[in-house]
Amino acid sequence: MKSEINKYQRIFDIDQGRIDARLREDLVIKYAPLVKYISDRMAISLPPNISRDELISAGTMGLLDALDKFDSEMGIKFQTYAEHRIKGAILDELRRMDWIPRSIRKDIHRIEDAIAAVKSRLGREPDDFEVAQEIGIDIDSYCRMISRARGIGLLSLDQIMPDGSVPKFAKQASDTPSPFDELKIKEVKKIISEALLTLSKKEQLVISLYYYDELTLNEIAKVLGLTESRISQIHAKAIITLRAKLRSYYEG
Repeated sequence: MKSEINKYQRIFDIDQGRIDARLREDLVIKYAPLVKYISDRMAISLPPNISRDELISAGTMGLLDALDKFDSEMGIKFQTYAEHRIKGAILDELRRMDWIPRSIRKDIHRIEDAIAAVKSRLGREPDDFEVAQEIGIDIDSYCRMISRARGIGLLSLDQIMPDGSVPKFAKQASDTPSPFDELKIKEVKKIISEALLTLSKKEQLVISLYYYDELTLNEIAKVLGLTESRISQIHAKAIITLRAKLRSYYEG
């Protein structure tokens, strides 16, 4: 009976935003599997040279940050808040590591520029052959270029903001977005929603299964009967297309 009372007291303490040292330690242990799950899932889209231990370490710092800053008045559950902090901390670490080679960044921008140029000229969404032709390469080289962009989905949106601003939803350290930030978030969500409709059915399905159903690329490959490499390629192309549309919007 006493253990049950202690259990409910701890739940009350969390709800009230009161976390003592002992409870903090227990929560770190309790949510350690969540840190590992998020780290492992994000690592799937990264090159093998990225250490999962580094991601877990960064994610743990995000969890500790969540424990320090959680407030029940936010109107969300602690786990939801912790997930946001963990992911944000890992993204911050990846940005610090600057893990994407300069050559791949250059390729990504070439594809984005080509997509925007062809769309502007033709007044419609370009296909892969048209984008490859705009870049000046054959379709096989274009597919290889897309494949090398594996992990591009982890890039934060602030990296394509022309004014150099960092939206609150891309910052691990943010707490309460200002009215301007909330407007920007709503604006970006609207652009992304519209852009998603321009993707192919297969691209839309991969994006939906990965970001909404939270399947891994390997699991999506099994569902669609394709190789994980092909799913990774479809995912990368969809993300680059979405980034191109965002860049076009902000630079327009």
